Amino acid sequence: MAQQPARHGLLALASQRLLRPALDLVFPPHCVACGAIGSWFCRDCHDQIEVQAPPLCQRCGRPIGRGALCARCRHHPPPVDSLRSVAPHKYPLSKAIHALKYEGVRVLAAPLGALMAAYAMDLRLDVDLLVPVPLHRARERERGYNQSRLLACEMSSRLGWPVVEAVSRLRDTPAQVGLSRAERLANVRGAFAVTDAAVAGQRVLMIDDVCTTGATLGACAESLRRAGARTVAALTLARATDLPASRKQP
Repeated sequence: MAQQPARHGLLALASQRLLRPALDLVFPPHCVACGAIGSWFCRDCHDQIEVQAPPLCQRCGRPIGRGALCARCRHHPPPVDSLRSVAPHKYPLSKAIHALKYEGVRVLAAPLGALMAAYAMDLRLDVDLLVPVPLHRARERERGYNQSRLLACEMSSRLGWPVVEAVSRLRDTPAQVGLSRAERLANVRGAFAVTDAAVAGQRVLMIDDVCTTGATLGACAESLRRAGARTVAALTLARATDLPASRKQP
């Protein structure tokens, strides 16, 4: 049953692709970052994205000078087996993510999902299932979609990994924006539950748009581990480089 919404997501993507040429004649697309006419995210802006490259911490994916693990992961390993982000959360990628997430420009899921799929291929990940990080039902109704599901469906269409919406959000937690690391961890603790037994024994790759401290991904990973997932990795489109100045953590 949990796989049905993901199939609907793929059908919705196909419908959008069929209708898009007609809509583009009436409303010509323009780049959400620079405003150039012709596409929603132009090639020039796409080429400005600074893809994360080694050396990275093998566990949390943060840039690291040397060694396999950063100091934090050596002393306090996160619940996620490995976490990677395609690029830092800065212009022009940040503009595209904002437009996808808050401005209803769903067509951006295609180029951004393709970017994530290409990065995943380069990483040579061993994956059985894609699990998008869920929104609470109330927030998804308000927005009309879950951007993480859209990205996961785009990745699935390119890589063939099935999307299983196996995690539900139990509480409509306050937005994480502006919170410190400790506040983020407390905010999402116990907020997720697995609703699909299909994750048991599987190599799960969680999909989300942005990672800041990893608190949300960690809470999701803990629920997946309790449900018997064999491994739990995560891939996000972007990674925030800093918490707000007044809330930075050591």
